[in-house]
Amino acid sequence: MSDSFTIHDLPTEERPRERLAKHGAPALSAQELIALVLGRGIAGESVMTTANNLLKTFGSLGGIVNASLEDLQQIRGLGIAKASQLKACLEISQRVSTSEISQEQKRNNEKGATTPEDIFIILQENIRDYTKEHYFVLSLDNRNRSIGIDKLSTGTLSANLVHPRETFDTAIKRHAACIAIAHNHPSGDPQPSEADITITERIKKAGELMGIPLLDHIIISKTRYYSFKQNGLI
Repeated sequence: MSDSFTIHDLPTEERPRERLAKHGAPALSAQELIALVLGRGIAGESVMTTANNLLKTFGSLGGIVNASLEDLQQIRGLGIAKASQLKACLEISQRVSTSEISQEQKRNNEKGATTPEDIFIILQENIRDYTKEHYFVLSLDNRNRSIGIDKLSTGTLSANLVHPRETFDTAIKRHAACIAIAHNHPSGDPQPSEADITITERIKKAGELMGIPLLDHIIISKTRYYSFKQNGLI
């Protein structure tokens, strides 16, 4: 696609606005949706080209969500006004999604975290969109209801980053009856590494000694999760 190409060069029925009106927003590509938010390009460059450059630079809509205003303004055609407009639009979408997840979390918390899926629902809002690994401890009461979520470390999990002392310190402060631990895999593959398995065994043994059992370890990607309990590792 050349920089001189504009939306008006497309047949009317293939233009994003007309396609949205006829087929609905789900039928549009990410590039077309971004183009509609931005509205128009700049001299010598189509808004479709700007949208494509955004996706190429940040990799996905999720990457654009995580980009700063300063990062967005490095894209030709995006000044402070359009970058702010794009961030605001994506933030609205995130808040709608977060609100829906929070309602599910509330329902889940009332009945208690009795399955790996329950724990995944409680934690996914906090963890799924990170681009680095983050380690969380979910403290639960004696009815398996969440009484607190604490982020303890950032970075690739290792014995140095994840220590039983810090893990159970937060659980003791919250008077937890049991805990679940979780971390994310930004790669999208939730399968555990050898380090993940070793760390889980250490936390499990420490929990047995302290009388605060480890209920599960959940590895979370954007859309999937891996449960150590479900796979017989706890």
